[in-house]
Amino acid sequence: MMKEAHTGGSFVWHQDYGYWYMNGCLFPDMGTAFIAIDRCDEENGCLEVIRGSNRLGRIEHGRVGGQTGAEESRIDEVLKVLPVDRAVLDPGDVLFFHSNLLHKSNSNDSSRRRWAFLCAYNRASNNPVIEHHHPQYTPLKKVPNNAIRECTNYTEMEGKEFLDPKNDKTSDGKK
Repeated sequence: MMKEAHTGGSFVWHQDYGYWYMNGCLFPDMGTAFIAIDRCDEENGCLEVIRGSNRLGRIEHGRVGGQTGAEESRIDEVLKVLPVDRAVLDPGDVLFFHSNLLHKSNSNDSSRRRWAFLCAYNRASNNPVIEHHHPQYTPLKKVPNNAIRECTNYTEMEGKEFLDPKNDKTSDGKK
């Protein structure tokens, strides 16, 4: 996730399982590791989470301002009983969270960028039941330790797939 300085880019309250459910994953046996590349704080739109919201189960998601977001009337009720925490992170810090945790981020109106690397994990037994832009479970092939140093194919894109926003059912394809 790359939020450049002065670019806005807010995200509405959502659960990651809200997306993955629409992509055919039957169970919320998933999680995300949010790895801070830059400092993440209130000024540059850090992640905000509703503490304990992972216990609510899946909340209905729909289109909210060109994004897939949790049902706003349900969020209003949740915010009456559960607190919001801001994930202030230093570079290298990692926030691990369950796919049902409600989270959002505000726009980055600061003079600093906010980059993070997000790794999403799904159980091998939770293969999506519909075909979509994420791959089905594929066992990893172990390679020798020196495989990275011996790689000579850095720029060839043939046979490598990238997500085309027009094919993403959870987004309207706009930046």
